[in-house]
Amino acid sequence: MAVKKRKTTNEEPLSKTRKPDAQTGSISQELGKTQTTGFISGLDCYLFGAGTHYDIYQKLGAHPKTYQGKEGIYFGVWAPHAKAVHLVGDFNGWNPEANPMSKLPDSGIWEYFNPGMKTGELYKFAITTETGKILYKADPFAFRAEYRPGTASVTTDIRGFSWTDQAWLSARRQADLRKMPISIYEVHLGSWRKQDREEKDGFYTYGEAAHELAAYVKEMGYTHVELMGIAEHPYDGSWGYQVTGYFAPTSRYGTPKDFMYFVNYLHKHGIGVILDWVPAHFPKDAHGLADFDGRPCFEYEDPRKGEHPDWGTKVFDYGKHEVKDFLISNALYWVEQYHIDGLRVDAVASMLYLDYGRQEGQWVPNKHGGNQNLEAIEFFKHLNSVVQGRNHGVLIIAEESTAWPRVTMPPEEDGLGFTFKWNMGWMHDFLEYMKLDPYFRKYNHNRMTFGLTYFTSENYILALSHDEVVHLKCSMINKMPGLGQDKFANLKSGYTFMIGHPGKKLLFMGQDFGQYHEWDEKAALDWYLTKEPEHQELQSYVRDLLHLYKKYPSLYRQDTDWNGFQWMNANDGDRSIFSFVRRDETGRKNLLFVISFTPVERPDYRVGVPKRGRYTLLLDNRRGAYKLAEAPIYTSSKGECDGQPYAFDYPLPAYGAAIFRF
Repeated sequence: MAVKKRKTTNEEPLSKTRKPDAQTGSISQELGKTQTTGFISGLDCYLFGAGTHYDIYQKLGAHPKTYQGKEGIYFGVWAPHAKAVHLVGDFNGWNPEANPMSKLPDSGIWEYFNPGMKTGELYKFAITTETGKILYKADPFAFRAEYRPGTASVTTDIRGFSWTDQAWLSARRQADLRKMPISIYEVHLGSWRKQDREEKDGFYTYGEAAHELAAYVKEMGYTHVELMGIAEHPYDGSWGYQVTGYFAPTSRYGTPKDFMYFVNYLHKHGIGVILDWVPAHFPKDAHGLADFDGRPCFEYEDPRKGEHPDWGTKVFDYGKHEVKDFLISNALYWVEQYHIDGLRVDAVASMLYLDYGRQEGQWVPNKHGGNQNLEAIEFFKHLNSVVQGRNHGVLIIAEESTAWPRVTMPPEEDGLGFTFKWNMGWMHDFLEYMKLDPYFRKYNHNRMTFGLTYFTSENYILALSHDEVVHLKCSMINKMPGLGQDKFANLKSGYTFMIGHPGKKLLFMGQDFGQYHEWDEKAALDWYLTKEPEHQELQSYVRDLLHLYKKYPSLYRQDTDWNGFQWMNANDGDRSIFSFVRRDETGRKNLLFVISFTPVERPDYRVGVPKRGRYTLLLDNRRGAYKLAEAPIYTSSKGECDGQPYAFDYPLPAYGAAIFRF
């Protein structure tokens, strides 16, 4: 249903002297403030107050209901410090006195049933604070939000979508994620592509994006899409990391059911969907969660805990049961109502450390005198236990940038319980090495080998994300040294190393074909580049790598096992050459990687290998993937080389990269 246009501005209601007519008076109002509808029971209130009402979004917010024979919309909102709460919207001319809500005893919850109200209508809560000020707040549990710059919530009904992904969900429940190939394509829908139309800044709709994105992802060989900025947010430049509508898929691209269609379509084509999820902080926008009922409600009351000085945002109070319930139910909402396959949890480190981004005197130690946020630690254990306990096969990924221990270990083993963790250490070392002039790489050889000393300590994802191609950091192709072909050759070698390194993979959009300019959320990717030979060749090479990754279990089955990786030569720093082997549990179809990071041809190169036999060249940086019938075969012979008992000759070109099967 089309959203009705609002008649008044966001913060300016009509005259307070207006009185409701018979059509705008609610049954809740007629019953009196002490009588309740029964939609929210005493048990609901108890579980919410205990932080264990994991389906609280089905109670709070706005829901089509039938009450005493009348159809309408039921509203529930948590505002424990409010003096009064009224429902406002187009239906009553945004009159803050017309439709008072009733407070449920001992809960901090206010309710209201509005008979005759339809879906597609704008609304807010007019909250009277303890000081008498009226705040106009969007619904924290709203399933739909007004298109920016509007800030109202929209009544909607998310029931009734015809899902056809049962086979996908069944397979997901049986999956062992740690032994699966996972290669993630990180996407910002608003700038992936744009339509040639003025409406909504040329944004693709969820439906349009589903069709084109699924085709591209499938062709390239990615297994998952990770979407930035799906939860509603007011400012495009925040990329979706300053959320005001945690339960509302952004209206930039369509309705909630449009987004369901998007997920269902990708599942139909064998592609998983991961969302960025932001439980670390929220913005101070007037209509949002900050000081929701006139006092800190969702955030810590002490500003030394409740505000991020660097970001100008509020921090959730992880010690408050209702707040934990809000966040955990939100995670479950995306997984269970939208069939989302995983959540990438943003800024985990900022939650774990009380002194994150703060100077001495700006933070409060925990009860033991340390800088660990004990409430956030408990929250993560609770979150991951519940989400993965109810939904086996769902990914919960931590963007954790420190050496916090046991991030991906189970809570019962004193871990945080995440499925995977971004390997930020590997990312930093890899990029610092790749940016170097090849002459200086020999002095930094350890940057590429260090990650192989700790790869078994966590379940890692190797992430080259949006954060690495913004803010003057350059795109991936422009990070590379040299000119022209050298840049592309460098990047091919780097991506080959990434595919061979233990850990799941993530690559931001545009970096697979060599996008030149830094990512800009206001502009679409330069897709015309894919028709130019160098970019086309890079894209084809990345496609070959991704398909090879999915095809060979040796590249993903033992990502956290020392048996899955073996150096052939980790110490060839003078020539900046790396050679190593990847294995699966069977010891069959092993893969040998040989990668050079200098522009020097080595026609007399000889590579040490662990066994006698045939080594079939599957891919190199000159041809890409070989058809098996055309693949060159090299036979090893006995003789020590690189500390290995066998070897074979392989003329290694400049920036040579080769993968052999044996």
